[in-house]
Amino acid sequence: MKTYSIELQRITSMSNSHGMIQARVDASVLATKPHSDDEAPATSLSLSVENARVLLLMLKAQLAEVDGRKARSQR
Repeated sequence: MKTYSIELQRITSMSNSHGMIQARVDASVLATKPHSDDEAPATSLSLSVENARVLLLMLKAQLAEVDGRKARSQR
């Protein structure tokens, strides 16, 4: 499994289509190696508090839009 270190620098836009939320972001992606043999390989994502808040607000808006399209019996 390849592992990466991803630094999210900016979220440019988000949209949803056919049940998939698409995000356009500016990010720095670097391949990494596990620090020790005991550590399981994993990709890490780092972002600033401001970007985390923007991402959370955008996801809430996108999910509210998707939820608003459901029939009343499915809510």
